[in-house]
Amino acid sequence: MTTLLIAGGSIDVAIDGETITSVGSSAPSTAPSTLDAGGCTVLPGFVDVQVNGATGVDLSTEPERIGDVATFLPRCGVTSFMPTVISSTPAATAHAIEALARWQRMAPADGARSLGVHLEGPFLNEHRIGAHPRSNIRPPSRAEATSWSHDSGVAMVTLAPELPGAIDLVADLVARGVVVCAGHTDADARAIADGCSAGLSGATHLFNAMGSLSARHPGPSGAVLDRHDVICGLIVDGLHVDPAMVRMAWRLLGPERVALVTDSMAALGLPFGDYVIGETPVSVGTDGARTADGTLAGSVLRFDDAVRNLIAFTNCSLADASTAASATPATLAKRDDIGRLAPGSLADVVLLDRDLQVVATVVGGRVVFDPEGRVSWKS
Repeated sequence: MTTLLIAGGSIDVAIDGETITSVGSSAPSTAPSTLDAGGCTVLPGFVDVQVNGATGVDLSTEPERIGDVATFLPRCGVTSFMPTVISSTPAATAHAIEALARWQRMAPADGARSLGVHLEGPFLNEHRIGAHPRSNIRPPSRAEATSWSHDSGVAMVTLAPELPGAIDLVADLVARGVVVCAGHTDADARAIADGCSAGLSGATHLFNAMGSLSARHPGPSGAVLDRHDVICGLIVDGLHVDPAMVRMAWRLLGPERVALVTDSMAALGLPFGDYVIGETPVSVGTDGARTADGTLAGSVLRFDDAVRNLIAFTNCSLADASTAASATPATLAKRDDIGRLAPGSLADVVLLDRDLQVVATVVGGRVVFDPEGRVSWKS
């Protein structure tokens, strides 16, 4: 039975409950409810694996307020996300994991879904901490990470693979179903290779908080660009990464290895002003979100702006930008049930108008953002 039909746009999609049942010409002509996609491109919902916060909520210090973030994100086309916790004390980290995992199990169906917690830190290189509190940076500890697993609600961990004990920890985490990414790192090519052999599969915000790339020292950025088995998160706001570097990364990696991320923080969706990321005060203005010493501290980038920026910077097609916004981050997250418009996939859909603005968003078969009132019900 078709419970929702998305029709009249670039492609028709039939949905039964939470699942896509047919796409294209095989979609039925009627359903109890219809989402009018007239004038729109119909795409898979966007997947953001690095969300520190939004609408005044910092997820590291206020994890119980994740619902506010989840409700906002569909306005940006995001249907799945990883709530991200930056380097915190062991107690604060454990509390955030528990609170975020509890919400994931009980989440209402009126916003983006959580894919599980992304722990960005605390096992980072002390010379590449960015806006993370230095007091919370510590060496890799298999003991501290014993409870970090897919089953406990941890989906991803960012760490510096060159640190003592990091490679063994990568293997431990991967065995427990956690995706591991290199980030905030000075790793050389050997450390990246060793990490990949242990199961490391991603790079967190490529070029940012990483050792520089040069002729004789490729650094972590050059090392992951040289490989074929690492998906790279990329913040395409024009501030974190120069457009020329975005173009270079795009040419080398392509849509199957670039995963758009926002690294958004609490100020996303709100006016310029003073906020926090974790324990760190941040000032947000025309030059982005920055600490007192000028360090970039997350972003206020909307995900749909990242899609538009990628197209503007690289002249790529909307189809390729959509892959980098949906299928590729889903692949990084080890989720084959999202990020694609295909029978059997979860019914996560975003409608973009001719200006690539978000018109409507569907999460798990439910229309959660529809400011124009495009949904109609059969009488």
